Amino acid sequence: MTGRGRHTGRTGPVVRRALRLLDAFSARRPELTLSELARHTGLPLATAHRLVTELCAWGAVERGADGRYRVGLRLWELGALAPRGQGLRERALPFLEDLAQITGENAQLAVREGSELVFIERVAGPSAVPVLTRVGGRFALTATGVGLVLLAHAPAEVQEDVLGGPIDRYTSRTVTDPARLRHLLAAVRSTGFSISDRQVTLDALSVGAPVRDRHGQVVAAVSLVVHHGSAAPHALAPLVRTSARAISRALGAPPDRPTTR
Repeated sequence: MTGRGRHTGRTGPVVRRALRLLDAFSARRPELTLSELARHTGLPLATAHRLVTELCAWGAVERGADGRYRVGLRLWELGALAPRGQGLRERALPFLEDLAQITGENAQLAVREGSELVFIERVAGPSAVPVLTRVGGRFALTATGVGLVLLAHAPAEVQEDVLGGPIDRYTSRTVTDPARLRHLLAAVRSTGFSISDRQVTLDALSVGAPVRDRHGQVVAAVSLVVHHGSAAPHALAPLVRTSARAISRALGAPPDRPTTR
């Protein structure tokens, strides 16, 4: 142990190792055994057992009757305090519900986290098309309606990092060419909305629009995901933009301004 009270060694400080344990859980791995936790984190079994026991005692992790570990409610409660997610969600939810009810489809709200997006709310209408997204889930910025909006208004260095790295392909329609993506992002800034046509699944089309805070900065994006062929995207854009402006007003945003960057 160092003079500052941190354990050292090949597995790193205690906090970092505990975070690695939590990071082992995902949508594909919501439940893990102790052995699986140790394997996914590269920690010795004894170390993983000691840390997961402490996490269980605090409530960040729960152990089921089957011996498998799951993310605990205490962690969910703590995450709900994040102002960028919870405050946005509370103000946006009524407008998302209206959008989903009117169209019968999926209304989504997302924020940018680094070079990815995080979905903080999704409301499914009665005839909603199946989607790959989930609340709390991360996704690439380059393919979805909300992602294109958030990337279009991201700092230049974030755009360069995303466009200069590997770009995920989800369908044959996914745009992976950086030059084409730059053109799409410029169109988002000039028109005030994005169109993702069958880029994530071949049966869905998404239209997104920016949500601004009281400083006029883009802090989130709202989108409507519909069955492909059910409506023209340019016909959906005014509806989505209206919802985005309503959420922006709820956040104290100033009156609309030109959408060019």
